[in-house]
Amino acid sequence: MDVIKVAIADDHKIFRKGVILSLRPYSNIKFVLEAENGEELLAGIAEAAPDVILMDLRMPGKDGIETTKIVSKQYPNIYVLVLSMHEDERFVSHLMENGANGYLLKNAEPQEIKRAIMDVYEKGYYLNNFVNRILIKKAHAKQKTLPSLNNDITVSDKEKEVLQYICMEFTAQEIAQKMEISPRTVEAIKDRLMERFGTKNTAGLVFFAVKNNLVD
Repeated sequence: MDVIKVAIADDHKIFRKGVILSLRPYSNIKFVLEAENGEELLAGIAEAAPDVILMDLRMPGKDGIETTKIVSKQYPNIYVLVLSMHEDERFVSHLMENGANGYLLKNAEPQEIKRAIMDVYEKGYYLNNFVNRILIKKAHAKQKTLPSLNNDITVSDKEKEVLQYICMEFTAQEIAQKMEISPRTVEAIKDRLMERFGTKNTAGLVFFAVKNNLVD
């Protein structure tokens, strides 16, 4: 099993230490960087080379929103899990479409944090019940709006099938087996869709697909 290198950025030292201590029983998770804010995280990220970042939403200086956007742009292979004290629904879509790979409440159990880290490392995103409720709400709101001929979004049958499997949390290897194509072709289709829709990662692609009724 791969050892997943994790960084945590949070301005509350007690919370940081508590998260690290709570995940110590999981031998496949190794913390390689602690930071009090976005600036400190960005200063150490190149040397620490984490696979996953646990990112506090509200921090002095560079907050979690700004720092997530920078990480997404400069380090696209690093996954970001946003941490928040509250169910900040107004931020979720914006964050997920601008670089975040998942959203966790700070009162989450260690098992959920561990599962979120594993999910983003293996699949590229983590969706919990709170985020799923937002997706459903936005999809419902989208259905109530009148269609615009200028804003129609079309995908081919193969692209839609890949999107459907991605939203069902299948990996590129699993999708390739189901569709009898190569994993490289799956990744190429996913990359093409992300570029067309202006999303930065798999989580953003899932959000876009659901919001725009591109999957069943």
